Amino acid sequence: MSFPTEGVELTHLLVVSDLDASRAFYCDVVGATVFREYGGSSCVLKLQGTWLLLVTGGPPTDDKPGVSFAPPDPARVSHEMAFRVPDCAAAYATLRERGATFLTPPVESPWEIRAFFRDPDGHLLELSEARQPAA
Repeated sequence: MSFPTEGVELTHLLVVSDLDASRAFYCDVVGATVFREYGGSSCVLKLQGTWLLLVTGGPPTDDKPGVSFAPPDPARVSHEMAFRVPDCAAAYATLRERGATFLTPPVESPWEIRAFFRDPDGHLLELSEARQPAA
């Protein structure tokens, strides 16, 4: 089964408190490129083959009554973006050099190596390297 229409692309929307700081983080640290900006309140980025829309918070609108957009509470996660990487340690080192702050160094388990970091508003991002199953 597919989506009800052809030509669909998925966009991840993140609510941010400082559009300039978030744009800089996603471009300079994570490697996104700016596709388009709208009136100082939103920015569309291309990131690893997908769209990332950064928007500033705001009150309900006619098309989403009763719903306000606000940056996250960093202590509670309801959304995360994971980057599947071939070498977690190398990606970790590169992102740290670019200014990313990680919660811990990469942690190894039998099935993967992971490391978590945050954007300027506390959105959680993950590096994940799949490990080969034991023979």
